[in-house]
Parts: sequence; C-alpha cells; structure tokens
Amino acid sequence: MIRAETILRALADGTRLRLINLLLSKDELCVCELTEALQIVQPKVSRHLAILRDAGLVLDRREGLWVHYRIHPDLPAWGNQLLQAAQNGCRGKSPYVEDAKRLAGSKSDTNTACG
Repeated sequence: MIRAETILRALADGTRLRLINLLLSKDELCVCELTEALQIVQPKVSRHLAILRDAGLVLDRREGLWVHYRIHPDLPAWGNQLLQAAQNGCRGKSPYVEDAKRLAGSKSDTNTACG
C-alpha cells in the first residue's frame, strides 16, 4: 500500500518532479530520452528513477540494453490526483517548459532507438 508520505517525499526533489512531469506527458520513456530532455547524466537520472520506482510511482521495463519507465498504472486515485496537481503547478514554468521542448525534439519522436 502506497503512503502519502512516500509520494510526497519522492516528489520533494526537483529532478524527480521534472521526471514525473515528463512521464505524465508520454505513455513510456526510455532513460536515454529522459537524460536528453533533462540534460543530466545518466547515472543521476537512473538514481532518481530508482527512488520513484521504490516509492511506487513508476514502473520500469527492460528492452535489451534500454530501460523504459512509465507512471505506475495501479496508483490509487488520490495518488494520480496528486501527480496531476503537481504537474498543473509546474505548467508553463522553467525548467519544465524547456524539458518538454527538448523531449519533443528527441529521438523518440523520430522513431529511432535509443543509443
């Protein structure tokens, strides 16, 4: 059972909030896409994604060398509402706007594999 304290603690970090915002905008994203969008090194992105996964906010899926993440589909309704409220609070603000622009121009939109 996921606890409010766990979700709020996970979202209290700026990098994790940026990751959640991007994951809410797509069904699934590869670590390389997230790294490119946030312009942060892969180990740091992976560490923050692991914290989000351990908090029950995201699920991961391995495909060959790449790991893809998505918002956990079994979040309780209040958890989804909390994520949506956080996303609404970030809308139109920096660095979230820039992250979304970089993601829109990333390899994922040209249907090429990461790497």
